[in-house]
Amino acid sequence: MSKDLRVNGEIRTRDVRLVGADGQQLGVMPTREALRLAQEQGMDLVEVAPTARPPVCRIMDFGKYKYEQSKREREARKKQRIINIKEVKLRPNIEEHDFQVKTRNAIRFLEDGDKVKVTIMFRGREIAHADLGLKLCHRVADQVADLASIEKPPKVEGRNMTMILAPKS
Repeated sequence: MSKDLRVNGEIRTRDVRLVGADGQQLGVMPTREALRLAQEQGMDLVEVAPTARPPVCRIMDFGKYKYEQSKREREARKKQRIINIKEVKLRPNIEEHDFQVKTRNAIRFLEDGDKVKVTIMFRGREIAHADLGLKLCHRVADQVADLASIEKPPKVEGRNMTMILAPKS
């Protein structure tokens, strides 16, 4: 944000509307006069609203302002959460214990706040029984119903059927 702000000698307009360091309106005055006032206070003249007529400038400590801006941006980056998509691959004729292990992994991923892509892989003529894959997808969705909602319903893409589950907030 501070990259596009003009400071001190970079301000090229003839007149500016000046706001003091304490937020008080000082009125419209020539840029040289505003710059002189800022230098007397040992601060910078910063153009905060360049599109206004006349442009609005503020007297402030620009170094301190830039530091606080970067501090706010760092804090915002720290708070953001990156959501990953984890994948759980199943086969249509999966055994019960293997199914439970896969759903347990899906539950763990959802608790960590990640989305889960459930992929059912068909081999050979298994694709003729896509209804078995659909039942399996719904079974997984039922197992994790309290933690997740279906973001993208089951859909056949080539030899795979995919469904995406998103964690409930």
